Amino acid sequence: MEKKCNLWSFYLILICIGLAVYSLYSNINSKSTWLITPPNYVLLIMILSTLVLGMIGFKNRQNWCSITRSWITVTLSSLTAMVLFLGMAFTALFSSIAVNEPIKTINSPNGDYRIDFYYFDAGATGSFGVRGEIDGPLWFEKRIYYQEGIENVEVSWKSNDKVLINNHSLNLGEGETHGY
Repeated sequence: MEKKCNLWSFYLILICIGLAVYSLYSNINSKSTWLITPPNYVLLIMILSTLVLGMIGFKNRQNWCSITRSWITVTLSSLTAMVLFLGMAFTALFSSIAVNEPIKTINSPNGDYRIDFYYFDAGATGSFGVRGEIDGPLWFEKRIYYQEGIENVEVSWKSNDKVLINNHSLNLGEGETHGY
């Protein structure tokens, strides 16, 4: 049991770190990337589970490799959990500055696409405008539309894959975006 906890916790922390890095990348470089990582609280739960499994893995003292793997797992999971928790706290403290209000949700004629539009206003710290995101399976989403300086959005579907948003035509089947 301890040997399995040792191995699985090591593999799980590597996966969690990869997901955290991809989450950071997809939020910084949002050009046509799907946001496939789970929400931060789910990632934090996974990392804390890895920490517990890593501590259980300390009981496996067969060789120096398993001891080193346990130390690496516990150290990485502790550091990653602290960084993620601090990032979530920072976001919670300063998210009240910016306003993100849902404007409308539009479905394609055949129901394949669902676009959520949000009005954002950063107040004195930034600009205001509208952004649109496609809902994917599970928690996946893709940012497809971004325009600053507007408060409303006009949407009409040309076909099942083509949408006209504020006089900007997007072919969602080919992955087109505007503003990103």
